[in-house]
Amino acid sequence: MNALANVPVVSNADVAERFAELERQLTVLKSHVDDSKQVDRLSLIVFSGSLDRLIAAFVLATGAASSGMEVNLFFTFWGTAALRRNNVSEKKGFIEKMFGWMLPKGSRKLPLSQMNFGGGGGPIMMRHLMQKKGVASVEEMIALSGELGVKINVCTMSMDLLGFKESEIVDYPGLSYCGVAKFLNDASPGKVTMFL
Repeated sequence: MNALANVPVVSNADVAERFAELERQLTVLKSHVDDSKQVDRLSLIVFSGSLDRLIAAFVLATGAASSGMEVNLFFTFWGTAALRRNNVSEKKGFIEKMFGWMLPKGSRKLPLSQMNFGGGGGPIMMRHLMQKKGVASVEEMIALSGELGVKINVCTMSMDLLGFKESEIVDYPGLSYCGVAKFLNDASPGKVTMFL
């Protein structure tokens, strides 16, 4: 019995037709890749209200913006405390007042996430070390971020839950208030999204 007797015969026309179909499929796949091209954008979710994590967020933001990337920061929950002004008084309910008293007002009052040393020693040591080593302060990094076009989005749900008012938030060019859906929509075509 001949082993080749059961092998179907394929004509040159069949091979050409199959090759043409593969080329059409490749063209379709390439168009999908081109349509989903990612944007050179860094999106950071700033959840923590600690000094060291805020430093990390703004080092990443200014570094990415300096290299030409678009940068969006989304401040939510405890991160919003870093954007509060110092001396703003708003009429609030009891729970909103409690959050206001418990959470730091602005970047100068933030604790460290580790080694806080009784609530104040850690941040003082960190700021001293940064100054000694010639590292920009968080406040300088925030100002530089504004100059570089870094966008800051503040979570409206967090603002509502914690009882923060827009008048309590620092002035910053490009600052906006939005919900998570808008931030995710803006972040989705970006190359990098991080959570701090």
